[in-house]
Amino acid sequence: MVRARSGKNTTAFRRRLRKKTKGYFLGRNNLFKQALITAIRAGVYAYRDRRQRKRLFRRLWILRINAACRARGLKYSTFLAALQRARVDLDRKALAEIAVHDPAAFDELVRLARQHLPAPQATASSS
Repeated sequence: MVRARSGKNTTAFRRRLRKKTKGYFLGRNNLFKQALITAIRAGVYAYRDRRQRKRLFRRLWILRINAACRARGLKYSTFLAALQRARVDLDRKALAEIAVHDPAAFDELVRLARQHLPAPQATASSS
């Protein structure tokens, strides 16, 4: 009786796997088991990091806005609260771009924010 060999599906699967792991180091690109484990792990990292990228960029934007605000004598949280009061609908990404590439426009935003700062509350002294 003739031995049953791997069919077209297995061959196609292995070909796709070799294509995914092309350029990997040592046996990770052509030894099937190592290549499979490496490809799965790469997929896991890619899935995780697609979500992490969103967090990292938000952190970067906040850092840039905060640095630009502090250079102009304002805190990030105060600046954002004042912009909300002024009804400026710019997201953090846009604000960070303006802060980096157009300092004059950012100065205008800071000036606008200063106009809409809440008045400082007087503290009642007990006597």
